[in-house]
Amino acid sequence: MKAVHFGAGNIGRGFVGLLLHNAGYEILFADVAEALINELAAADSYDVHEVGENATVRTVNNFRALNSAASAEAVVAEIATADILTTAVGPNILKFVAPLIARGIAARDAALAPLQVMACENAINATDILEAAVRSDDSVDEDTVNSAAVFANTAVDRIVPNQAPGQGLDVTVETFFEWVIDRTPFKGNEPVIDGATFVDDLAPYIERKLFTVNTGHASTAYFGYAAGIEKISDAMADPGVQAQVRAVLEETKALLVRKHEFAPADQEAYVQKILLRFANEFLPDTVNRVGRAPMRKLSRHERFIGPAAELAENGVTPVALLAAIGAALHFDDAADAEAVELAEIIATNTAADATARITGLATEHPLFSAVSTLIAAKKSEPASN
Repeated sequence: MKAVHFGAGNIGRGFVGLLLHNAGYEILFADVAEALINELAAADSYDVHEVGENATVRTVNNFRALNSAASAEAVVAEIATADILTTAVGPNILKFVAPLIARGIAARDAALAPLQVMACENAINATDILEAAVRSDDSVDEDTVNSAAVFANTAVDRIVPNQAPGQGLDVTVETFFEWVIDRTPFKGNEPVIDGATFVDDLAPYIERKLFTVNTGHASTAYFGYAAGIEKISDAMADPGVQAQVRAVLEETKALLVRKHEFAPADQEAYVQKILLRFANEFLPDTVNRVGRAPMRKLSRHERFIGPAAELAENGVTPVALLAAIGAALHFDDAADAEAVELAEIIATNTAADATARITGLATEHPLFSAVSTLIAAKKSEPASN
């Protein structure tokens, strides 16, 4: 069995690549990072260090690597004979890998089983984005895509922090992981991947992860940043920050239980597990890394505005989520382009215009006024030196 995986970074090697290896697949890593691909191509194996409860080291071998820019034809040939194709490149990069995937699908022998395509990205329904880009490519026709490929959305969850210098190809990750896959596109022929969970309705699991893990992680970062704390685990050790994060997840828990009918006890257990993960002292994650890209995190259907808006639409004032949004507005890391952009938008627009631009909320939305008030308060603060 062979899998082609786009994205040879830490998540690709330490999460998706590891699970595919454990499932018995030979892996072809494809990436445009020349130095990384050369290092992978020259290596026989690398280690994944799982830290936390039941820590262990797992070795990954039986892989190859190709530069998807310099060796495009070779990558297309690999796709043409692969069983599975996965990605971990970031949702904004999917459109750039789609043409190679389209060409690979067009080159498949009709006798082969359909290529099973899954985008493992930190975004809702990322495989749909990839599928649309593949179908729009001129190198493959609609009938070929329909017969030669199957596209399934997934929800992925594993904390992979910035790696220590000099670690090489080895990756440090937390012990916890979750890979939930929509079963329905496979029509009974889903792949056997130990550790993956197949479900008939993926939407509840996507939102549970987004509104618990992503909301909670970013809240820890922004509250920790406001408290002058450097590491995520240290932020969770601070009673004040921990209480603020817990309050945020109380609000999202109530939303998820009502909307998706999760059992309250099950969702509470999930929240407790997530809080323990954030407190993992063996993960050297920083509030600056987790808090980066605040414009994306504050966008309409993301981890803050998404659940806060739904609560407001149901007549509930999201007090803790609004506090987290306020903390995010104060994330002024000069090294982060989106933090700089956020500050510029706040400084050069009215509070109402800035709210619309940052959050995508309509002025008549019941959450709009509360967020606009937060931005107005930020605008009235004296400029920092």
